[in-house]
Amino acid sequence: MKCRHCNTPLEHVFVDLGTAPPSNAFLTAEQLGDPEVYYPLKLLACHQCHLVQVDEHASCKDIFCADYVYFSSFSSTWLDHARRYVDMAQARFGLNARSLVVEIASNDGYLLQYVQAKGIPCLGVEPTLRTAEAARAKGIEVETEFFGRDYACGLVRRRGRAALVVGNNVLAHVPDLNDFVAGLAELAAPGGTVTMEFPHLLRLVEGNQFDTIYHEHFSYFSLHTVRRVFAAQGLEIYDVQDLPTHGGSLRIFAGHAASLPEPVGPAVGALLAREQAAGMLEMAFYQGFQAKAERVKNELLEFLLDARRRGRQVAAYGAAAKGNTLLNYCGVRPDLVRFVVDRSPHKQGRFLPGSRIPVVHPDEIARARPDYVLILPWNIREEIMADLHCIKEWGGAFVCAIPGITVLE
Repeated sequence: MKCRHCNTPLEHVFVDLGTAPPSNAFLTAEQLGDPEVYYPLKLLACHQCHLVQVDEHASCKDIFCADYVYFSSFSSTWLDHARRYVDMAQARFGLNARSLVVEIASNDGYLLQYVQAKGIPCLGVEPTLRTAEAARAKGIEVETEFFGRDYACGLVRRRGRAALVVGNNVLAHVPDLNDFVAGLAELAAPGGTVTMEFPHLLRLVEGNQFDTIYHEHFSYFSLHTVRRVFAAQGLEIYDVQDLPTHGGSLRIFAGHAASLPEPVGPAVGALLAREQAAGMLEMAFYQGFQAKAERVKNELLEFLLDARRRGRQVAAYGAAAKGNTLLNYCGVRPDLVRFVVDRSPHKQGRFLPGSRIPVVHPDEIARARPDYVLILPWNIREEIMADLHCIKEWGGAFVCAIPGITVLE
């Protein structure tokens, strides 16, 4: 395997999580008798550009298919994040009725609905049919395509260039990274801005967030690396924000190097210095993560086995991709976690890939009264604990496994 950015042969293993089915390949009851396809889930680190990456064992088109089940709008925390971003962008970039905002991987319109409400022309680009249809039902224009340079050139011919190109949690999802960023450069207008949000590799390592690794995430970025990737296509990062979302993300602001909308701000240099101080420019930083993942695996299994010995029932909340990575790496099955609840009707009635734990409506928590609720999307645990405050009525407790087992009484 060679680096998807600089083409350097990859030699250094960052972490090996064994094999697993794609994290959003949920099963119907009719499919339980069929075999599942498992792919290697091993990350490698490039010693040249320090991009951490998984090979494309599972095809991008197979992962982001018509039956894709992740809909962004079922998290109130994420909706609020999107609304605040749109308010910021309108004020900062002077967006108005003459602007064009394009969101790459617009999902179910969770963000563009706020752009549209402000009277700003917008377009979503979304490869998964079900989520695109949900956005269209809100009156949002969506083109069902995979984004890249050729598509961007055609879009520019049809619609012109965009004042703002948005991509939240999509940069990590593209196997042809250079082609994708070349498309961003083609689509953004001179003096326009590209913003991208993605999990920060530094926070992933510091927080032992190995569960955010799955086949949909082809790449894992530091600011140093993403700056290099963008510079190769003539784009310069002029600002960066450290966000709490997804356990710690970066929001970068980039534009054409020859026509930046703003001078490069001090936050860029400060974060680059912080990454260097953490050792991210040395290969030693990318070693030793395997042991951290194995520690969580052992702790979680010990907790679940002890709960079963004591006759305690464990359920889970949130049929999230990160939860599927955790459960499959640890080998958890329905004998240890009886069911998982989720607010999305697109997941209810199905079964988690690999573990085959049933996904049910959140009302099942109050009916079954489990002793423990394992929070799988730990990044929104405050939202989940507020929604399920009823478990206190029977002395139930919440549990998080990342960065280590914690029981929240």
